[in-house]
Amino acid sequence: MPTTERVTITDIAKEAGVSVPTVSRVLNGRADVAAGTRAKVEGLLNHHGYRRRGSRRVERANLIDLVFNDLDSPWAVEIIRGVEEVAHSSGMGTVVSAIHRQSTAAQQWMQNLQARASDGVILVTSGLEPKLQAELRRLQVPTVVIDPAGVPGLAVPTVGATNWAGGLSATEHLISLGHRRIGLIAGPSRLLCSRARQDGYRAALDAAGLSADGLSADGLIYEGDFYHESGFAGAGQLLDSADPPTAFFASSDQMALGVYEAVRRRGLRVPDDISVVGFDDLPESTWASPPLTTVRQPLTQMGMVAARTILRLLQGDQLESPKVELATELIVRESTAPLSDR
Repeated sequence: MPTTERVTITDIAKEAGVSVPTVSRVLNGRADVAAGTRAKVEGLLNHHGYRRRGSRRVERANLIDLVFNDLDSPWAVEIIRGVEEVAHSSGMGTVVSAIHRQSTAAQQWMQNLQARASDGVILVTSGLEPKLQAELRRLQVPTVVIDPAGVPGLAVPTVGATNWAGGLSATEHLISLGHRRIGLIAGPSRLLCSRARQDGYRAALDAAGLSADGLSADGLIYEGDFYHESGFAGAGQLLDSADPPTAFFASSDQMALGVYEAVRRRGLRVPDDISVVGFDDLPESTWASPPLTTVRQPLTQMGMVAARTILRLLQGDQLESPKVELATELIVRESTAPLSDR
């Protein structure tokens, strides 16, 4: 064992032959620990003179921190809905924060996290600085990442969707309608989900032999940011090219609606002239004109699974797999149609 000054909760757990969450429950005075286990852990804590570093209160706060980069999207609302449903049914509260990819905001959030002693953290496509990642590990706060994006160093459970399969099915649908020039409005390349959707798109083109026919994806891809404006800008750029696409796959519903506007401003119509497929199946997609064909991403369920995972970690349960991927589904509505003879 390390010296008394350096002993950690992980060291105590290893010597006692129990999980870190079990030691944490003993430290927090939780009742859901067997008497024999509690006595063993408390004996080791006393033997090694373990003292909590003062970073977290002894009592349980019954809070889950939910952290986004930004909150200005209905996509975030669906995640919050899922987390809140599970947390509320378990008697826990939810603290929602946005760090806006700013170092100072992330540091402020970490200080607030320590002050309120939240029991778990759910990060959504958030990239934290290495020192903040290290601080989360030091605090032994159960952490889950939704749509992991540049935080693999945390070595924590993740919850995502079958993004590659979603990109594949969206593109295959357009190919089945006779489209051969299919533009892609991709999401940010720094995100794993964006790259997976683009890989699915390319796989569908390759399987259809389009690259072999000289119709490769090169020149048909525009990198957006998931918001309406980038869908509008990307579609406009591709539609104004010498050989424009007859269909678009947008990696988010918001970008797909931006494509709608770019099509409208050029005197064209969806789907008569241009077919469009989105990704997410946000509530607004059914109210678009025409209703948007899209890949349904189970956003609310992803939030629910992440929250349940936090609860399981708090109980010391062994997870079947550290990585969960929920299935996507192509929802065909009225924004796609067979290629016209124009």
